[in-house]
Amino acid sequence: MDVRYDVIVVGGGHAGAEAAAASARAGVRTVLITPDLSRIGQMSCNPAIGGIAKGVVAREVDALGGVMGRATDASRIQFRMLNRSKGPAVWGPRAQCDRNLYPVAVRCVLDELESLDLFQEMVSDLVLEGTRVTGVRTRGGITFYGTAIVVTAGTFLRGRIHMGQEAGVGAGRAGEAPSIALAEGLESLGLEIARFKTGTPPRIDGRSVDFSRVERQDGDDRAIRFAAYTEEIIPAQRPCWVTWASDGLKKVVSDNLEKSALHGGEISGRGPRYCPSIEDKVIRFPNAPRHQVFLEPEGLHTT
Repeated sequence: MDVRYDVIVVGGGHAGAEAAAASARAGVRTVLITPDLSRIGQMSCNPAIGGIAKGVVAREVDALGGVMGRATDASRIQFRMLNRSKGPAVWGPRAQCDRNLYPVAVRCVLDELESLDLFQEMVSDLVLEGTRVTGVRTRGGITFYGTAIVVTAGTFLRGRIHMGQEAGVGAGRAGEAPSIALAEGLESLGLEIARFKTGTPPRIDGRSVDFSRVERQDGDDRAIRFAAYTEEIIPAQRPCWVTWASDGLKKVVSDNLEKSALHGGEISGRGPRYCPSIEDKVIRFPNAPRHQVFLEPEGLHTT
């Protein structure tokens, strides 16, 4: 079975959703191919959009007609403007979102676009005419031909997940298979395939937290939005909580660093500057009297 489009977008994460929406709004026939349509725009790590520096980028994406701003407003359960003590040029809008509502909001925006089709499959190979890419082939044997091919495979290209000292397992995201065949196809064309290192915070049961001993952190004015041109209905808001790592916790972290995949030598890499893990804080700032720890809800109805 062969299908023809003007633009083919491979991968349905944040970049893929934006690419597909931009193409469809330009009026060209576009298809977004992704392994699981229910996970378009999936928030894989902490379900938050924005922050210092990143929040400005998210608003710029919205100003260009992007999906992210609308989806954030439709799913956010707390908004805070960071760096307010400094000048407006360095303020950082940040929204904590409901992990389940965000991909639904992304899907709703994409479903409004008449020139966009969504197809659930794993792309396994590229179709070439000489040195030019003219299409993609799926795992199920369907060939899509297109004038332009946009690959936004994110962490799926030969991706691996490490949990503590366990050996790494192939995965695109937790619970999802990696894209091995496509990675090999790109590599056969002379492209270098590499992985970026990222981490995700531990999930805890809120019922195990004594909230009388942590500091409540409410959001800012709900009237501040990420989307400049639309007004999505903002869900109910929930507080976050702040506590501090004690000397006892810092000792536990220091005594068990070898159990971390990164600090135990299983992998190497450099994490994001403004989102350090608790072990990074302990290593980089050993003389700090305490380290701030945030407890953030993943949704309106999570514990």
